[in-house]
Amino acid sequence: MSDDGDRGIDDGNDSSRETANVDDGRETANVDDGRETANVDDGAHEVADVDDASREMADGDDNGRGVGGGDDDDTGDFDEYTLPERLTGGSRLAGHVLPAVLVVTVLASVVRLVDLGGRVFHWDEGRVGYWILRFDQTGEFFYRPIIHGPFLPVVNNAVFDVLPPSDFAARLPVALVGGLLPLTVLLLRDRLSNRETLAVALVLAVDPVLLYYSRFMRSDVLVAAFSFTAFALAIAAIDRRNGLYAVPAAAAMALAFTAKENALVYVLCLAGAAVLMIDHRLVAVASRTGSLLDAVVDAGLTALRALDDWTAEKRVRTAAERRLEPHTSGAGRDRAAAAVHLGVWVPVVTLLTAGTFLTVVTFFYAPRPDLWQALGGTRPLAPVIEAGTVGAAEKFVDHWVSGGGGNPYLAFVWDLLQTLVYGSGVVVILGVIGFFADGYAGKNRRLVAFTSYWAAVSLLGYPVGTDIQAPWLAVHVVVPLAVPAGVGLVHVIDSFETSLTAEDGVRLGVTGLVLLAAAGGVVVPNADYWNAADREDEEILQWAQPENDVQETLQTVEAVARHNEGTDVLYVGTETPRGERTRLWVGNESALDSAPPTAYWHSRLPLPWYTERANATVTSTAPSARFDGLPDDPPPVVVAYDWDRGNLSRQLPGYTAHEHDFKLWGEEIVVFLDRSAVSAAQSDTVGHEPSNPRSTEPREMRWNPE
Repeated sequence: MSDDGDRGIDDGNDSSRETANVDDGRETANVDDGRETANVDDGAHEVADVDDASREMADGDDNGRGVGGGDDDDTGDFDEYTLPERLTGGSRLAGHVLPAVLVVTVLASVVRLVDLGGRVFHWDEGRVGYWILRFDQTGEFFYRPIIHGPFLPVVNNAVFDVLPPSDFAARLPVALVGGLLPLTVLLLRDRLSNRETLAVALVLAVDPVLLYYSRFMRSDVLVAAFSFTAFALAIAAIDRRNGLYAVPAAAAMALAFTAKENALVYVLCLAGAAVLMIDHRLVAVASRTGSLLDAVVDAGLTALRALDDWTAEKRVRTAAERRLEPHTSGAGRDRAAAAVHLGVWVPVVTLLTAGTFLTVVTFFYAPRPDLWQALGGTRPLAPVIEAGTVGAAEKFVDHWVSGGGGNPYLAFVWDLLQTLVYGSGVVVILGVIGFFADGYAGKNRRLVAFTSYWAAVSLLGYPVGTDIQAPWLAVHVVVPLAVPAGVGLVHVIDSFETSLTAEDGVRLGVTGLVLLAAAGGVVVPNADYWNAADREDEEILQWAQPENDVQETLQTVEAVARHNEGTDVLYVGTETPRGERTRLWVGNESALDSAPPTAYWHSRLPLPWYTERANATVTSTAPSARFDGLPDDPPPVVVAYDWDRGNLSRQLPGYTAHEHDFKLWGEEIVVFLDRSAVSAAQSDTVGHEPSNPRSTEPREMRWNPE
């Protein structure tokens, strides 16, 4: 029996591609409920559904996941109309899945954009945001592995040319990519029913973890979305027998690498899932035949049949068959013609794919302004390309591979599990239901199995490649798990409808409760985590999140900085109570105009994002000055840690102290504001606030008392 990419073609027989569908008397000349699946390549023919007889599944034959009653041909992929759908009108969804997914995508985008700037910047957002502002100001940028890939700096630099720098504008690219992610499910329609397609899109739209971190300026949602898109395009290439899908797939995978270097982990997770799939097929065949050699031979023959089917009726192969007809005939001619087709198209597609990948990677990773100068002919192009490819790879290896330290693996796995339970518990439960229901129902679709294994490998593998415990790692498990979760959701709905029709009260009650719990398990967390910045949500939030109350104070700081002449903000250097670390002090503030910064600067984050976008002039004092060494005429804004509040209050008469949680726990800062400066700024800026307060002129050198 052939393994032809889940397209349900039995034994490679051309008769399985007949365009007449006679299932249940429905005359449809396409595969999937009225969906036109015309072959994209050459428009040669429409891939049609096979006759019901060709979809009969041999009991226990090559049952993929060890579940009886399934056939490895994935014939269940096209069994659209289940009994509940026929009884309750589920078929009415046919032909409407595209607009339904579009509606879900629009809603997903809207919910990600509403009040997008309502949460104060996280520590990590502030770090990346500050250097994007410096890039925007100077035009200089080079890849630094510590802030991950160049996608956000490059894209947000363009965004800030259109929109004023703000929390909303900085998060906009991530929100849009996250909102558009449900669209990629349409590429998997050949392997999912209409209901399942819509359900998977819905999971990607409303999962609480995906929603929260789609409203967060980090690269995790970006790398997950781009990698999933590349995967979906690769599946579409198989299903629609068009190798040119590999080109946009390469572009998507390249974008994943530009978003975050751990796209490499995605490649490894996909490889791990593929190994599991291959192993299961080999075990299934070997257990039936009693020979591993037979299983390997079977896999090879299946691959050959798949290639034969892949090239069937393609223009190049047809031309080759006509040329070869006078010299040979039958199977020999067919194999030779298929080889000719592959010999022509494989090199072409390979070159296009590799060229696309390298072009996208080079564009993002190449240093600025070197890239523009090279394209303008004022500097050699080759060194710039080398810096954007080989040079970037060397930096990545030096920092994250060679220089990376170990971590307490089990603690990281446990932390990830907690996030999944609290934030994506519904998706996890539905994913388990979908995985087993698809197997025990006899479908054994490789798409469902593969994405389930992908999620499992990510759960176990991702903690190995990270240096901090962070809830955003759950994104990389939830995205592939969305496929079996969507299948599981449809299975529960089908069970509910069946029990409703059969008047099975017990089953109706159980499935009804499951659906109600699933709805509540999505709505309640999303409402709770919406712009959350409180410790009570620590399972979803990362530790370095300041409280939202600081936003009002920061707005005042920005207003004062725009109105004030001279130095605007003074950071009071300090040492932690135990004296082991220095905080807030930077010996030479002007050094912060270019990367890398000094270590103590990071203790200020995310405040530098806000002061930089207000074009504030910043200074700091050494830790010893916090007792009695403040300047005689301090700036209107003084920032310090809470343990120095008593000393500073005596030195800052006329200032109002505003204390805020600087992390979810363990750190508080105090912002002292000069009351006269605040009053002057407020009276001066009422109705006159500029749309973009950032100056394009270089800033003055910052004074720093030594």
